[in-house]
Amino acid sequence: MSSKADVFIIESLDWKDEKDNLYEGKFLSQILEFAGKKPRYYYIRTKKELKMILGKFYESDYRYLHLSCHGNSTSLYTTLDEKISFSEFGHIVGPNLEKRRLFISACSAVNEQLAKEMIPRTGCYSLAGPKKNIEFRDAAIFWASFYHLMFKENPGKMSPNTIKTILQNAANMFNVPINYYYKISDQDSFGTKEIKPQSI
Repeated sequence: MSSKADVFIIESLDWKDEKDNLYEGKFLSQILEFAGKKPRYYYIRTKKELKMILGKFYESDYRYLHLSCHGNSTSLYTTLDEKISFSEFGHIVGPNLEKRRLFISACSAVNEQLAKEMIPRTGCYSLAGPKKNIEFRDAAIFWASFYHLMFKENPGKMSPNTIKTILQNAANMFNVPINYYYKISDQDSFGTKEIKPQSI
């Protein structure tokens, strides 16, 4: 079965975000539906649920995993678990990301340490996300703009050059630096591209 050029969204927020209805992932899924895509959206609160839903992602044959959660330079967080270190996250994700792409909306979490756990270990094609903290309203519109432009360019695939170009456009628009890591063909290493905002 061929993979599907669609987005699988997993979201886990803190209690305050839930109370304030700041569901970035849910908003993103609605935007993708407007664009004619068929996103799948799951809200989780625990590490156990994360493991289960990642299995559903693998079974879905969707190419793109979008994770919306809190994080820092060493860990990601679910609602009820204290933290998930990058190393542990790499073990949890395992082969579920092979030949797929990971986009993370979590403050300061997308860095070289996470890339080392993701790309060589899981075989994913690329990892991208904000380099620094980003407000909810900016993150929601940033990712909606990114996916809209990507699928408008080509509904059936994401090429590395197009990803970099559209990440640059979105970074310029929202003045947010983006870290983009990508697998180097036939190697266990990965390339790095820091996408800095430029004046429009």
